Amino acid sequence: MALQHYSGSCQCGAVAFEADLDLDRTATCNCSRCRRVGGILSFASPEGFMLKQGEEKLTEYRFNTGRISHFFCATCGIEPFGRGLAPTGEFKVAVNVRCLDGVDLKALTPREFDGASL
Repeated sequence: MALQHYSGSCQCGAVAFEADLDLDRTATCNCSRCRRVGGILSFASPEGFMLKQGEEKLTEYRFNTGRISHFFCATCGIEPFGRGLAPTGEFKVAVNVRCLDGVDLKALTPREFDGASL
Protein backbone atom coordinates (compact mmCIF):
# COMPACT_ATOMS: atom_id res chain seq x y z
CA MET A 1 0.00 0.00 0.00
CA ALA A 2 1.38 3.41 -0.90
CA LEU A 3 0.49 6.75 0.58
CA GLN A 4 -3.24 7.29 0.64
CA HIS A 5 -5.30 10.26 1.81
CA TYR A 6 -7.39 9.77 4.97
CA SER A 7 -9.76 11.86 7.07
CA GLY A 8 -10.09 11.50 10.79
CA SER A 9 -11.26 13.10 14.00
CA CYS A 10 -11.54 12.77 17.74
CA GLN A 11 -14.65 11.05 19.11
CA CYS A 12 -16.80 14.17 19.44
CA GLY A 13 -15.68 15.62 16.08
CA ALA A 14 -14.37 18.89 17.52
CA VAL A 15 -10.88 18.06 16.16
CA ALA A 16 -10.75 16.96 12.52
CA PHE A 17 -7.79 16.37 10.24
CA GLU A 18 -6.60 14.87 6.96
CA ALA A 19 -3.36 12.95 6.45
CA ASP A 20 -1.39 11.14 3.77
CA LEU A 21 -0.37 7.82 5.30
CA ASP A 22 0.95 4.40 4.34
CA LEU A 23 -1.05 1.99 6.51
CA ASP A 24 1.28 -0.87 5.58
CA ARG A 25 3.69 0.91 7.91
CA THR A 26 1.90 1.13 11.26
CA ALA A 27 3.31 0.69 14.73
CA THR A 28 2.40 0.16 18.33
CA CYS A 29 4.63 1.38 21.16
CA ASN A 30 5.30 0.02 24.64
CA CYS A 31 6.27 3.29 26.34
CA SER A 32 4.45 4.18 29.53
CA ARG A 33 1.95 6.40 27.69
CA CYS A 34 1.27 4.39 24.52
CA ARG A 35 0.92 1.16 26.50
CA ARG A 36 -1.99 2.74 28.37
CA VAL A 37 -3.57 4.59 25.44
CA GLY A 38 -3.44 1.61 23.04
CA GLY A 39 -3.14 3.57 19.82
CA ILE A 40 -1.96 2.27 16.48
CA LEU A 41 0.32 4.82 14.85
CA SER A 42 1.11 5.81 11.30
CA PHE A 43 3.48 8.64 10.48
CA ALA A 44 2.94 11.59 8.16
CA SER A 45 5.29 14.31 7.06
CA PRO A 46 4.29 17.79 8.24
CA GLU A 47 3.32 18.56 4.63
CA GLY A 48 1.12 15.44 4.53
CA PHE A 49 -0.98 16.46 7.54
CA MET A 50 -3.65 19.15 7.72
CA LEU A 51 -5.62 20.08 10.83
CA LYS A 52 -9.06 20.96 9.42
CA GLN A 53 -10.67 22.18 12.63
CA GLY A 54 -10.33 22.25 16.38
CA GLU A 55 -6.90 23.74 17.05
CA GLU A 56 -8.43 25.68 19.94
CA LYS A 57 -9.76 22.40 21.39
CA LEU A 58 -6.35 20.72 21.54
CA THR A 59 -4.52 20.23 24.81
CA GLU A 60 -0.84 19.28 24.75
CA TYR A 61 0.91 16.75 26.96
CA ARG A 62 4.67 16.08 27.03
CA PHE A 63 6.58 13.60 29.16
CA ASN A 64 10.00 11.96 29.48
CA THR A 65 12.32 13.80 27.04
CA GLY A 66 9.57 16.21 25.93
CA ARG A 67 10.41 15.59 22.27
CA ILE A 68 6.86 14.61 21.36
CA SER A 69 3.76 16.78 21.73
CA HIS A 70 0.79 14.51 22.41
CA PHE A 71 -2.41 16.35 21.50
CA PHE A 72 -5.81 15.40 22.80
CA CYS A 73 -9.28 16.92 22.53
CA ALA A 74 -10.20 18.92 25.61
CA THR A 75 -13.86 17.92 25.13
CA CYS A 76 -13.77 14.13 24.64
CA GLY A 77 -10.20 13.30 25.73
CA ILE A 78 -9.23 11.35 22.59
CA GLU A 79 -5.64 11.69 21.32
CA PRO A 80 -5.89 11.77 17.51
CA PHE A 81 -2.26 12.72 16.79
CA GLY A 82 1.06 13.90 18.12
CA ARG A 83 3.98 15.82 16.67
CA GLY A 84 7.67 15.47 17.30
CA LEU A 85 11.08 14.18 16.38
CA ALA A 86 11.34 10.61 15.19
CA PRO A 87 14.36 8.54 16.30
CA THR A 88 15.87 9.44 12.89
CA GLY A 89 15.73 13.15 13.80
CA GLU A 90 12.99 13.91 11.28
CA PHE A 91 9.94 15.90 12.37
CA LYS A 92 6.82 13.71 11.98
CA VAL A 93 3.13 13.70 12.79
CA ALA A 94 2.11 10.48 14.52
CA VAL A 95 -1.53 9.80 13.63
CA ASN A 96 -3.64 7.49 15.77
CA VAL A 97 -5.02 5.17 13.07
CA ARG A 98 -7.95 4.34 15.36
CA CYS A 99 -9.17 7.89 14.71
CA LEU A 100 -9.29 7.51 10.90
CA ASP A 101 -12.56 7.09 9.02
CA GLY A 102 -13.23 3.81 7.21
CA VAL A 103 -10.10 1.84 8.15
CA ASP A 104 -10.33 -1.91 8.77
CA LEU A 105 -8.12 -2.20 11.85
CA LYS A 106 -8.08 -6.01 11.62
CA ALA A 107 -6.29 -5.77 8.26
CA LEU A 108 -3.32 -3.91 9.78
CA THR A 109 -0.08 -5.56 10.86
CA PRO A 110 1.61 -3.02 13.12
CA ARG A 111 5.21 -3.54 14.07
CA GLU A 112 6.17 -3.16 17.71
CA PHE A 113 8.37 -0.22 18.66
CA ASP A 114 10.33 -0.43 21.91
CA GLY A 115 9.69 3.08 23.20
CA ALA A 116 10.14 1.91 26.78
CA SER A 117 13.87 1.61 26.15
CA LEU A 118 14.34 5.20 25.01
